[in-house]
Amino acid sequence: MQYGYFDDNAKEYVITRPDTPLSWSNYLGSTEYGAIITNNAGGYGFYKSGARGRFLRLFFNSIPMDQPGRYFYLRDCESGDYWSASWQPVGKPLEQYQSLCRHGTAYSVFESHYAGIATAATYFVPLGQTFEYWRLKVTNESDRPRQIAVFTYCEFTNQWMTFQDQVNLQYSLFIVRGTLTDEKLLRIAIEDHLRPRDEAALLEYKFHQSWMALVGAPLEGYDTSREAFIGPYRSYHNPLVVERGRCTNSLAYGDNACGTMQTTLTLQPGESREVLVMLGIGDARVVGKRTVAEFGSLERAAVELQKLKEAWHARLGSLVVETPDAELNHTINVWGLYNCLITFAWSRAASLVYNGERDGLGFRDSVQDILGVAAAIPEEAQARLELMLTGQVSSGGAIPVIRPFEHRPGHESPPPDEDYRSDDCLWFFNAVPAVVGETGDLAFYNKVLPYADKGEATVLGHLRRALEFNLERTGKHGLPCGLHADWNDCLKLGYYGESLFVAFQVYLGLKVYADIAERLGKPEEAAWAMAQREKLEASIQACAWDEDRFIWAITEDGTVYGTRKYAEGQIYLNTQLWAVISGSATPEQAVRCMQTVKEHLATPYGLMLSAPPFVDTPIDVMRAVVFNPGIKENAGIFNHTQGWGVIAECLLGHGDQAYAYYRASMPAAYNDRAEIRQSEPYVQAQTTYSIYSPRPGNTRTSWLTGAAAWAYFSATQYILGLRPEVDGLRVDPCIPSTWPGFKATRRFRGCTIHIEVKNPHGLCRGVQSLTLNGEVIPGNLIPVERLGAENRVEVVLTEGEK
Repeated sequence: MQYGYFDDNAKEYVITRPDTPLSWSNYLGSTEYGAIITNNAGGYGFYKSGARGRFLRLFFNSIPMDQPGRYFYLRDCESGDYWSASWQPVGKPLEQYQSLCRHGTAYSVFESHYAGIATAATYFVPLGQTFEYWRLKVTNESDRPRQIAVFTYCEFTNQWMTFQDQVNLQYSLFIVRGTLTDEKLLRIAIEDHLRPRDEAALLEYKFHQSWMALVGAPLEGYDTSREAFIGPYRSYHNPLVVERGRCTNSLAYGDNACGTMQTTLTLQPGESREVLVMLGIGDARVVGKRTVAEFGSLERAAVELQKLKEAWHARLGSLVVETPDAELNHTINVWGLYNCLITFAWSRAASLVYNGERDGLGFRDSVQDILGVAAAIPEEAQARLELMLTGQVSSGGAIPVIRPFEHRPGHESPPPDEDYRSDDCLWFFNAVPAVVGETGDLAFYNKVLPYADKGEATVLGHLRRALEFNLERTGKHGLPCGLHADWNDCLKLGYYGESLFVAFQVYLGLKVYADIAERLGKPEEAAWAMAQREKLEASIQACAWDEDRFIWAITEDGTVYGTRKYAEGQIYLNTQLWAVISGSATPEQAVRCMQTVKEHLATPYGLMLSAPPFVDTPIDVMRAVVFNPGIKENAGIFNHTQGWGVIAECLLGHGDQAYAYYRASMPAAYNDRAEIRQSEPYVQAQTTYSIYSPRPGNTRTSWLTGAAAWAYFSATQYILGLRPEVDGLRVDPCIPSTWPGFKATRRFRGCTIHIEVKNPHGLCRGVQSLTLNGEVIPGNLIPVERLGAENRVEVVLTEGEK
């Protein structure tokens, strides 16, 4: 079943049926002023923090879905019939109500046709601002004059701290006030006694103050009390004020506040009228008044929307591809990167699922998120990388969550030893070379940055300390300890239990460190790393291979998990993939363990994290047993890992298998069978139900997930093979043998490179020739010093592996 289509020219996903299986959402704004809006205009708004700065309310995991939101209600003054500019919340029968939602890059548009009236509602946050526009166009498509009353609605939180608003009701129900200013702006104030008294301070004061304004039509009425607007025993689909056709001019005083403004539009046949709503934070009498004076016109709103589109579209222009797979093109050219950019901005802090429990940047998540955006926003990626490096403590471990709005490098308290996670700083060995490869700035390795708690080091010093952290914490078999958790938070090995996954990360990290040290002219550092790597390799080979697979881990008491003999979790995906990615597996082991993955973990919907599911394993060892079999870490398809599977197969030259794995979990591949996936077909999601569940293919927890970065990274740098390095751009595709080739345009260090890859022999991998601007270049690296402003590259594949 199909609910929409991709419009790559407009860089939009167009939802043609509003009754999607789940809410399909989009993000507005920035990390300063953020918002989420769904395909039925549900959602919420927040200032800097989804947990501590939420000013617009949403009820999570409730029925009806995704309510309340940002609504326009329309009422025919003659008949009394009413509806909403988005299908919900009124929810008119779809045989009578036509709806279209266009999710774009930080804006969304809702079009409707009902009872001879057409509407188009556009929502966005202007660049660099702390307010949002709601622009409504109403057109009379009937053959008679019409009078249409328009009512806005949003629901303000009583307290910007989510816990206080949603749980501590004995306090939060008694602190909000709603008033109308002399300039006819709605003013919502909370804990008014806390606000500054002098006007200069008021200009900067944002917390606990919201405002709303109507532009382009006279204000005929208003309500700031939710209870007055909705009425007793009613809901958002039938508010009393809309049904009666007039506002009550209520002023909230405790209970709950809303933003309702009423106007009436008189329309001749074929006539259109537009109104503009502005909603923002700060004191209405100062910030709101000033903002409306500067931005309060339809003309200015149009200019701001165009600026917003141009800014986002420029970011998406870092890589544009033309492959034989249209669904991959949608993913690479628009939605895959947009998903990465949104995840980079918000980490796991605010979505329709993340409800404030993760307030800030999760350390290991955010380091990995850098991989997805380094090409698009290299300066911002490096700035984020520096922030995360200052979240590393002097022991080499890391603070689990970095809160940029209050982070104080050099003055943070390190976590207790028992709370360290073993993988945190090992992700630097993926992210740091990715950023340096993009910028070419080798001097970055010599930049001095503070540790979170005390002391400082060069970036190279931070990397060495990360390795030493794990090398100093090894178990009986010479493998790194799992500590509080490795990547898999459900795995509890005991502090001195050993994680093979982390062992492979360290093995890779030592090689990366050695390569960097050699390039920086530090052979003694390189020698140290390679000696440590040799020791670790011996330990891995001594205890970790089990006939056709690598084990999972070894607990503190010596129990080995992930073996053929154990009834549950006999095979673990991550250790097979990272054995190949790290280079630790012998060629024979690499081929065999990946064959075992295909035999035991591959499904039509992606690679399962483990199998069989855990049912009887003690919870103190494997907390995944709390999840239903076939979901999340309990033999579910954890989408974060799918890109690793693609990379591993590409490293082996298996382009057909790599692409089969990629398509199995690619959201766009489910656009015409959206009832299976249920989540948005344009962005990644955290987990997919596997064949061990009764609903295989169902996908949950969309948008903010490590799957976004790894899916984009694996597709662009391993399938398409466009890998930035210090010396240039390497072109090393590993594509399906059925592809005749592909084209790509890549921005790289201020240059534009137009690449055409030809595959005349139906192969997967192996570059026969590379021509740059008509000149044959040996190997498959485009040297950066030979690039001009515009460049044309032709690559021909030759004998490789099918």
